[in-house]
Amino acid sequence: MVVAGKKVLVFGSGISGIGAVKLLEENGADVVLYDGNEKLTEADVRAKLQEGSKARIIIGAFPEELPNTLDLVILSPGVPTDLPIILKMKEKEIPVIGEVELAYTFGKGDVLAITGTNGKTTTTTLLGEIMKAYQDDVFVVGNIGNPYTVAADLMTEHSIAVAEMSSFQLESIVSFRPNVSAILNYTPDHLNRHHTMEAYIAAKENIARNQKEDDYCVLNYEEPVMRKFAETLKCHVLFFSSQHKLEKGIYLDNDKIIYKNPDEVEVCHVDELQILGTHNYENVMAAVCMAAVYGVPMETIRKAILAFKGVAHRIEYVAEKNGVVYYNDSKGTNPDAAIKAIQAMRRPTILLGGGYDKDSEYTEWINSFDGKVKKLILMGATKEKIARDCEKCDFHDYVYVDTFEEAMNLAVEMAEPGDAVLLSPACASWGMFPNYEVRGDKFKEIVNSL
Repeated sequence: MVVAGKKVLVFGSGISGIGAVKLLEENGADVVLYDGNEKLTEADVRAKLQEGSKARIIIGAFPEELPNTLDLVILSPGVPTDLPIILKMKEKEIPVIGEVELAYTFGKGDVLAITGTNGKTTTTTLLGEIMKAYQDDVFVVGNIGNPYTVAADLMTEHSIAVAEMSSFQLESIVSFRPNVSAILNYTPDHLNRHHTMEAYIAAKENIARNQKEDDYCVLNYEEPVMRKFAETLKCHVLFFSSQHKLEKGIYLDNDKIIYKNPDEVEVCHVDELQILGTHNYENVMAAVCMAAVYGVPMETIRKAILAFKGVAHRIEYVAEKNGVVYYNDSKGTNPDAAIKAIQAMRRPTILLGGGYDKDSEYTEWINSFDGKVKKLILMGATKEKIARDCEKCDFHDYVYVDTFEEAMNLAVEMAEPGDAVLLSPACASWGMFPNYEVRGDKFKEIVNSL
């Protein structure tokens, strides 16, 4: 892709948009950076750009005449592809791509890419550790917080990019083609953006649509829709399974992880791992399978997975205070992710839930409590909606609070020695916190101050 001398609009001034501006300017583009958030100021945005950036910054209303001057549009992941202004630019036949497509075009080397509703960050981080043990030139990028666009110009033909891909990022790819891809799972999420599960799944499936005969795709055997999707792919497909013994792939058998392709190899016993829960064993299996088909020796893989201690904000052990263990699962931003955290608990649990409403249903989450949850402390915009679902499920041990600090104070007061306090809200943090990381850090700050 040649961008030198071309007028390029970057839509969105978040971390991905800023990365896109940097990559474009380094390759000679004339950049316009737009953000519709009228609360921002040009100075706010300018402060995030690299020193010497000549990008024109536009905040607020979108100038009607701007599309007439554009050669290319780069969408940040948070920008819906069906916005009227985006559709108008497509009608004018202005190319509209996402920042992942831009980064892939300029990046070099091989790409190992992971998507799915839950477990992406854990799997990506673990695979990154495996690949770093295998070679030095590894970049862990994407939805994990390190924009692909920032790393792209640093890559060589020998680089490996381990990329976490969200459905938002995959909506707008064109040529993006990983050497190895994985889809971990599908559960309802971001339906306020994608509108239907079919559209959400289609966005996730984009990760493998450009793969060729020499590539690999790793899929979850427990998802019937993935087994059907596998039949449409040109690349090699291997499955992972926590419930079935597979003829080929990687699976859990009597708490042992077995890799079979074609020879059968025992990778490890789950008791040797430092992360909890069947969902995490699935994450490990996906990472192991991706590394193995890429050619990483099994002994290198094994050492890396046994040393892996997990990822912040994912059922993260924080501390034990007065006989009470505190776990931070702030990344439990949807009911399915929060179910995994409950299933991993081994103590009576006081659960902190609620937050931003992503049009989720909560009955399955509530039914998963299975006698473990002593009290559910509800906060945020969803607290009354969740309470209604609690009543439907005949669960009455819930209470409302108005602030996060109030929730923490109440949890500490209620908890008894032998209990666990778990932050796993089943909702996004928006409206109370800028992101789930800030929410989780606040939880840890309060716990560590006890």
